[in-house]
Amino acid sequence: MACFMVPATEAVITTVATKIMEKNEKKVELDDAKERKPISSPGTTFVSKMKWLNQMLWGGSALLAFEHLWHGEISPVFPFLTAMNSESGMAQMLHEMATTGVGMTVLVTFIWGIMVAVSRSWEKQPLDKKVLKSRKVRTRMRNGYPVSVT
Repeated sequence: MACFMVPATEAVITTVATKIMEKNEKKVELDDAKERKPISSPGTTFVSKMKWLNQMLWGGSALLAFEHLWHGEISPVFPFLTAMNSESGMAQMLHEMATTGVGMTVLVTFIWGIMVAVSRSWEKQPLDKKVLKSRKVRTRMRNGYPVSVT
């Protein structure tokens, strides 16, 4: 019915927030460049991580909207959602938005949170050190890459 509207609403909100943060980040970078400060951190910025969430939400919403269009639940004329033509349909639509739509949105946001946590942990410790610790083979670094020593 209209479950795609809940993640689409979050996508609109996070897109606006991302644009605002991006503008503030550019302003800080310009101020740092004027004062000749070094770049603060080499890791992935939070703005780019927010873009991950935006892409996940917009992509999921677009696929769900297409699926609802395919099944005839969206019409090209007002009120656009076929469930809004009757009161019982509206009640069913609101119930679907409250259960399925909110559930999907929470799940996507939770998965994004896991992605951010994994990204932060990888940024704290470079991957090559993890690989070297997990291997029992003697290794040494050559040109920044681990090389096995026999």
